[in-house]
This record gives sequence, C-alpha cells and structure tokens, in this order.
Amino acid sequence: MKQKFHYATVTEAIDELKKQGFTLDLNLKENHFVAGEQQYPADEFEIVDLYRYEGASDPGDEATVYALASPAGVKGIFVSGYGISTDEASEETLKQLHYKYHQGQA
Repeated sequence: MKQKFHYATVTEAIDELKKQGFTLDLNLKENHFVAGEQQYPADEFEIVDLYRYEGASDPGDEATVYALASPAGVKGIFVSGYGISTDEASEETLKQLHYKYHQGQA
C-alpha cells in the first residue's frame, strides 16, 4: 500500500491516524507490542502506512510513525525515533514488519 497522505509533523500524523481508528498507543518490547496492560504478538500486525520525519539540523528530531493493524481488528500507532537504542529482538521485529510492508507494495 502506498502512502496516501503526508502530514507536516509527527503530531499531525498521530492526530489524523487516531481519527482513522488507530487509537492504541503501542510500544515495542522485544517481539510484542504493548498498550497499557495488554500485550500483542508483533508478528500479528502489518504496517498499514508509515510516515518518516527527518530533522533539518538535529538527528534527535528524526522519527517514524507507524499505523499498524492486526487481522483481529486491533489498530494502533507506534512511533520510533532514529538512533534510539533498542534491543536486538525489537530491531529484528521492526525489520520483519518492514519486509511484510514492502512485499505488500510489490
């Protein structure tokens, strides 16, 4: 699926995705997404869309906003900052999600 929109800021992207039903605030821990007390296996999710933001002068301003959905209807947002250290399992999980996303665009 190709990006349909580009939002000017991370905040704008999150606000618009919430309006589209991506309401869970997801965090990645190893191979699970966590929202509050709930844990979801990351391999059940697919990237519906993603938005990348690059800071003009500060690498700390760089981020990717992911719109994620599972076949069970769970929809959420995961925001990943570049350069933030993550454990190897989390990094591998993101690579697998990107692989599935790019396969779906072919």
